[in-house]
Amino acid sequence: MSTAGWFDLSTLKEPYRIEGKKTMGLELAVQMDWRLPDLVFYPTGGGTGLIGMWKAWQELLALGWISGPLPRLVAVQSTGCAPIVRAFDAGASAATPWENAHTIAAGIRVPAALGDFLILRALRESGGFAVAVPDSAIESARQEVGSQDGLLLSPEGAATYAAYLQAAESGKLRATERVVLFNCASGLKYPLPTVTQHMDVRSPFAEDTWAPRR
Repeated sequence: MSTAGWFDLSTLKEPYRIEGKKTMGLELAVQMDWRLPDLVFYPTGGGTGLIGMWKAWQELLALGWISGPLPRLVAVQSTGCAPIVRAFDAGASAATPWENAHTIAAGIRVPAALGDFLILRALRESGGFAVAVPDSAIESARQEVGSQDGLLLSPEGAATYAAYLQAAESGKLRATERVVLFNCASGLKYPLPTVTQHMDVRSPFAEDTWAPRR
């Protein structure tokens, strides 16, 4: 608490958000019957979710509730703002700020993450990697998932699917591996995908015998 009477809740400037983000890792373990997936693709801006999950799994491992190996973590960013990807590929322990950051995925438009060193550490300790995808691939992935699966992903969530496709094509994952993609926001916060197919939505009650409910 500052002398002015306020508390800084910015990402990683308070001790509680990481503990809260651990919930994602804990729920994933429970929902998958304590057998974690092989890879987890996570849209990475400030990176608290990625760091929190890695912390949760380390603690579960120490408690003996799960056994290794732990999932390989994949940090997903946009090519318009990819400081973590650049640092990971360069073998750096910290990321330099990204200049002129731009992407349709606002949640991962973070030019300088305070916990960059923690993100990079988790990626390397897990044997994972970092990948950047262009906005065009993000939008294409959002359209595909919407039309094929009926899910309205946020651009951040769609970025993980685009990254998954890219990683599969480059051989960074095997067809037999279990993969989890995180969608961390509602697609309703963004412009809706373009409708490419018209559907007949006339009511089945549109008959002469239909009468309004009284």
